[in-house]
Amino acid sequence: MVMVRAEKQAPEDSSMKNGVFRQYNTKAPKETQVLPLFSLKHKTAIVSGSGAGIGLQVVHAFAEAGANVAIWYHGNKEALDRAAEVEKKYGTDVTDYENVKKVMNEIAEDFNGRLDIFVANAGIPWTQGRMIDGELSHYHRVVATDLDSVFYSAKAAGEIFRKQYENGGVSLTGEALQNYSYGSFIATSSMSGHVANIPQLQSAYNAAKAGVRHLCQSLAVEWVKFARVNSISPGYMATEISNFVPPETKAIWRGKIPMGREGEAHELKGAYLYLASDASSYTTGTDITVDGGYCAV
Repeated sequence: MVMVRAEKQAPEDSSMKNGVFRQYNTKAPKETQVLPLFSLKHKTAIVSGSGAGIGLQVVHAFAEAGANVAIWYHGNKEALDRAAEVEKKYGTDVTDYENVKKVMNEIAEDFNGRLDIFVANAGIPWTQGRMIDGELSHYHRVVATDLDSVFYSAKAAGEIFRKQYENGGVSLTGEALQNYSYGSFIATSSMSGHVANIPQLQSAYNAAKAGVRHLCQSLAVEWVKFARVNSISPGYMATEISNFVPPETKAIWRGKIPMGREGEAHELKGAYLYLASDASSYTTGTDITVDGGYCAV
């Protein structure tokens, strides 16, 4: 008789059988007190697009909650100065998968051999108005930065999350992980992924951000045993990404927002911290819209 060793199932495949989810694919955290649930002590986080604006505020939020945080920047050189206020800085081209994977693994090695949280926040706006008249090169750049980079970051982060799960909560350097439950992948989508907001014309941007949201929903199902995956859809925020928009257009925006103003980047800190921490242990595949009520009208 010949003995054939059964091949071990990947966690992505073992969460279901015959199209039905297995029971108890995950466990609730043992902690029940609210403030400890929001703690990121001992955790390692990476935030892309974090040289300014939303990303920089997310970095500060995570650092304030106790995490070791790495700033990823590409075009924003101010990150070099701002990183000194928080943790280490890494120059990264998020549109290059091999570069993303290399730098992500370097960070995991540098930061206690672990990765707990990745925030895919890199993004650029569509600035050429009418789709038909826009340059294809601009389209490719917007989609590469706003959607492809999220896929690349998820692929690299997911590989680490899965390895940590398969190793039974052991770091990449062979040490037991403190304060570890599951990985958390968070992507910055946009209310523009929900609606075709006006008066600006930005179909490529809207489509990319809708893709981000649905990618996260799909990965939430695929990765359920080893990571939670969610997205956040900010509305109009007073950040550098909209510096090119004329004041009269911003006045129209404010007239369409029930709260009557653009949001400040620090007003997103709570939403990102919630999704990064064990406070959201039963939250996956969701999108949190933070838009001052724009999409409610």
